[in-house]
Amino acid sequence: MNKVIESILNHRSVRSFKNKALEREQIEAIVKSAQAASTSSFIQAYSIIGVTDQKKKDKLSEIAGNQAYVAANGHFFVFCADLHRHKVLAEMENADLNDSIESTEKFMVALIDAALAAQNAAVAAESMGLGICYIGGIRNDLEAVKEVLKTPEHVIPLFGMAVGYPDQETDIKPRLAMEHVYMENEYQQDESLYEKQLQDYNETTSQYYRERTGGKREDTWTGQMAKMLGRKSRMYMKGFVEKQNLNKK
Repeated sequence: MNKVIESILNHRSVRSFKNKALEREQIEAIVKSAQAASTSSFIQAYSIIGVTDQKKKDKLSEIAGNQAYVAANGHFFVFCADLHRHKVLAEMENADLNDSIESTEKFMVALIDAALAAQNAAVAAESMGLGICYIGGIRNDLEAVKEVLKTPEHVIPLFGMAVGYPDQETDIKPRLAMEHVYMENEYQQDESLYEKQLQDYNETTSQYYRERTGGKREDTWTGQMAKMLGRKSRMYMKGFVEKQNLNKK
């Protein structure tokens, strides 16, 4: 165990921040850490938009389901899949790159690049004693987010990240057991063992909620997921992505 691993394993989502803005040096350290993440073939197919305008933060908060911590934090980042600069460089190099830029493969590269950059940013922020919370709720209405952030074609705002000084103590949610997510040489073939691992995890999550709520809640993970996945959510996404001329080929 070292300080980096200890910080990673201590991760928890923070949803209440002190009224204190991040300093420019902190923002730069977080962004540079994000940029240090691996990127497929040096493509660097992502962008990060820092939102400091309070009206814009308030609008993003509304879009995300009126999550207060989107509006009130030390700094709000939006991570975007971004192949717009590659369209620009195609014109600079007098090259027709449309088939590649608009392919499913490059769309996946952009998603992965952005996610890797974001996790580096999260680790950097937490190493400085800051708290973070990923905000997928901005995908509730990407047309509105696009208007707020003025993002061009070939850019998809993927998620936000609220960062700041924690104003509350939060518990670490128990993750799936390592043996359920880590497999060697091939995928788990024994379905009965697979189900047994999920049942064990259900007991762990139920205990977590019982202790956290004084017995008022004892959800299982499989029950939560069945309920959540049973609701249709953001079904407009395929059309929006294609409208941005991504994931088309």
